[in-house]
Amino acid sequence: MFWKVTLSLLEGFGMTCYIFIVTLAASLVLGLLIAFGTMSRFKWLRAVLKTVIWIIRGTPLMLQVMVVYYVPGFVFGVTPFGRDIWQFIAVFVSFSINYSCYFSEIYRGGIESIPKGQYEAGQVLGMTKAQIFFRVVLVQVIKRIIPPMSNEIMTLVKDTSLARVILVKEIIGKSEDFMKEGLIWPLFYSAVFYLVFVGVLTILFRLAEKKLSYFKV
Repeated sequence: MFWKVTLSLLEGFGMTCYIFIVTLAASLVLGLLIAFGTMSRFKWLRAVLKTVIWIIRGTPLMLQVMVVYYVPGFVFGVTPFGRDIWQFIAVFVSFSINYSCYFSEIYRGGIESIPKGQYEAGQVLGMTKAQIFFRVVLVQVIKRIIPPMSNEIMTLVKDTSLARVILVKEIIGKSEDFMKEGLIWPLFYSAVFYLVFVGVLTILFRLAEKKLSYFKV
């Protein structure tokens, strides 16, 4: 039974990793774009994006997953792309939007914390705005945002369990299948997988902070 449970949880863990990787890749990029939008000179764009961020940060992720999954069916009378595919799309869309909003605020805080003298120094050296941002500002921003970003990314690992509310079988969903058979220990056993995952991420983030420690900011 132990190996049966382990193999099933490993299958669920694979889905957990898949949700994590896709969400992280999408939200890191989208979050940076949203951060630029919230710092835009266009007031209407700032207002729209700040309202979206307020809504996303002010409502539970579980509710957002359910809204993305169920609302299109109520509005159009049919589930887009078929039920099985739409389950995964709904998870990725809702997770990516949610975390991009949180990441955008971290990005914005990091960018705005860079002294204006850094920009002025780059201009004196004849650098373009793009060169100043990517070669001077961004590397310092990355150093500053690693701690808060690591917290959000580790939270994402655990939030993947919310995918089960629309029947996406990640690791908790797999353990709940055994609970229906009267076994409770697989649910606690699943914690081992999360601990290992977060432990690996902790080591990677510490190495990243050490790598960037030469920035005295």
